[in-house]
Amino acid sequence: MRIAILDDYQGVALSLADWDSLGADVHVFGDAFEDEEAVVAALAEYEVVVAMRERTRFPASTLGRLPHLKLLVTTGPVNAAIDLDAARRAGITVCGTGYFGYPTVELTWALILSAARMVPQQVDSVRRGGWQEGLGTSLRGATLGILGLGRLGTEVAEIGRAFGMRTIAWSRNLTPADAQAKGAEYVSMDELFARSDVLSIHLVLSERSRGLVGERELGLMKPTAILVNTSRGPLVDEAALIDALTGKRIASAALDVFDQEPLPAGHPLRTLPNAVVTPHIGYVSRDLYEVFYRDAVEDIAAWSAGTPVRTLF
Repeated sequence: MRIAILDDYQGVALSLADWDSLGADVHVFGDAFEDEEAVVAALAEYEVVVAMRERTRFPASTLGRLPHLKLLVTTGPVNAAIDLDAARRAGITVCGTGYFGYPTVELTWALILSAARMVPQQVDSVRRGGWQEGLGTSLRGATLGILGLGRLGTEVAEIGRAFGMRTIAWSRNLTPADAQAKGAEYVSMDELFARSDVLSIHLVLSERSRGLVGERELGLMKPTAILVNTSRGPLVDEAALIDALTGKRIASAALDVFDQEPLPAGHPLRTLPNAVVTPHIGYVSRDLYEVFYRDAVEDIAAWSAGTPVRTLF
């Protein structure tokens, strides 16, 4: 059995699970594939592929060109980058793994604090031989806006209250009673953008939510406001955000997700001084990776024995 482990950027996959127990030929790919042709060329001979979240796309056109692929394991319980219907038609079993969201919640607050207190600028100043640079802001008494008060949004809001922040929230299916039960004030979408000192996005990407935060919404925000996105890049109109940051119509953005990942080398968000940028590491923590790869090995062993587990259809 030939197994491909994809997008192991840190080179840790083999050390975090007992791959030897499978008695298979395991190959690790450490870099992202440039396009579909590169995916097909690299994976054409593999029976089993382990995908890291949504870093590599598997649409019908790709799956149809991988004749030897029989099992596709995705880390996490869902993966919007895999066409499940096409996989089913092709006779490819798709399995997931365990998951927990608190690493993303923790990173959200790391980004909020970094942007509010200008941590990247201060660190850079010290490294250049300088000292204090710019003037950050405190969070106590500020308004935290949550766009999407689901599981992760609720946990982010709970931490905001520990900082002494007021919490307001909006999403399409949120009701005033639901918001109140979660310790937040329900507001309209426009009011959310207008009142928030820190606005954190926690929505699932869909055709309804794609580009939900655009030029109009950014234009409603305070010039002192911070926009935070640890969900999915396409929820925000990236061009409109870059324009707002360049024109200093909002104070800053703290981002872990982008339209194109990895972020291209010459992308403006890499150099804008009022953008705090991390390389989609919300879920990248040792404890979660141990769950991912341990469960992936279990998935492969169970499938090989004819009793697949954690199937996604």
